[in-house]
Amino acid sequence: MNRKTQISLKILVWLACLLPLGQLIWRAVTNTLGADPTATITFATGLAALRLLTISLAVTPVRRLSPRLNWLIRFRRLLGLFAFFYASLHLLTYVALYAGFDINTMAADVAKRRYITVGLAAWLLLLPLAATSTNWAIRKLGGKRWNRLHKLVYLAAVCGVVHYWWQVKTGVLAPLGITLVLAVLLLARPVQSWMQGRKARAVTA
Repeated sequence: MNRKTQISLKILVWLACLLPLGQLIWRAVTNTLGADPTATITFATGLAALRLLTISLAVTPVRRLSPRLNWLIRFRRLLGLFAFFYASLHLLTYVALYAGFDINTMAADVAKRRYITVGLAAWLLLLPLAATSTNWAIRKLGGKRWNRLHKLVYLAAVCGVVHYWWQVKTGVLAPLGITLVLAVLLLARPVQSWMQGRKARAVTA
């Protein structure tokens, strides 16, 4: 892939990642956030975070399908950082607009509302991943330790999906689609590893 194509793709990825934020800003300016603007912002930022996190997890299984797709790895870090960005906006919306920066209110909510507890856990799991997303951090930690640390992304994604399920009303199936996609992605990795091992054994047999 030439440099011009890389730059064009990166611009498109940036625009796609910024689209949810742009839509929220537009709706705020045009006063079309609905009857409960805080709920609209909370839902939109949370969904954007979960979708981008899921897409970032799809990069490795998809690129393993063909050597021609190896270029996808260049965008995994960007997608992950945008997922953390929207997760942080999601958390900030709660802290500022729901809890009013009141520590006692937040502590009570974490203790009493399980969807807030697991949502906070998801953000805390993403925090060290975002903090160590630089090339300097990779060199400092070493490849193996960095890879082990970044496996927390799977647990963060699961916590994010659980947060979504626990937040919606009983009987609402809106989280089902992204849950199935995440389940497929999590299963794809061991399956692909098993298939690669089987091929290697067949070659050496």
